[in-house]
Amino acid sequence: MATMRDLDELALALPGATKELDAEGRPHYIARKKWFVFHRSPRKDAPFDDVLAFRVENLDVKELMLTDPRGIWFTTPHWDGYKAVLMHIPDLKQLKKAELRAVVEDAWLAATS
Repeated sequence: MATMRDLDELALALPGATKELDAEGRPHYIARKKWFVFHRSPRKDAPFDDVLAFRVENLDVKELMLTDPRGIWFTTPHWDGYKAVLMHIPDLKQLKKAELRAVVEDAWLAATS
């Protein structure tokens, strides 16, 4: 079962990765001046305060992730056409740490390639 602590550890272990906190204390993980994972602020189109955004390589990867039978990945109209998927933070517990590691590493690669 993965946690936010695991996300922090995995993201910061990647080369050149840094963590910035927004005004509300939400983390943004950045490499080469691009975000690869961040805790999204609430928006009108999805007013949840517990959403993570993960960068993905391309829209095909996004579509594949959205078909996960666990239903943990989602998107909103704001993110249509954008190479990223969203996840409610409580759904981290549905991932094993190794699976979270793969998603975070893929997000880092998408941001740094």
